[in-house]
Amino acid sequence: MNLMSDYGFLGWIIIGALAGIIAKAIMPGRDPGGCIVTILLGVAGALLAGFIGNAVGWYRQGEGAGFIAAILGAIVILFIYRLIANRRT
Repeated sequence: MNLMSDYGFLGWIIIGALAGIIAKAIMPGRDPGGCIVTILLGVAGALLAGFIGNAVGWYRQGEGAGFIAAILGAIVILFIYRLIANRRT
C-alpha cells in the first residue's frame, strides 16, 4: 500500500513525522531541531526513497514511496547528516 501518494498535505506531515521519529529512534544521537526538523526529515526521506525507487524501477512514474521506504530514506539522510556534521567538528 502506498501511503505517501494516497493522502494530501496533512498525510505527508503525519507520515513524515512518524517516519522521522522512527528514524531518530533507530539512530539515536544528538541531532538539532525539534518537531519541524523531524517532520522534514521524514518527508525528505520519503522523497529520497521515491526518487531512488523510480530510478531503479521499484515504483511507477508519479508513485511515491511507502512508509517503510520513507523510514529507510530518513535513516539515509540522518546518516549523511551525521557524516557531514562529524567532519566539521
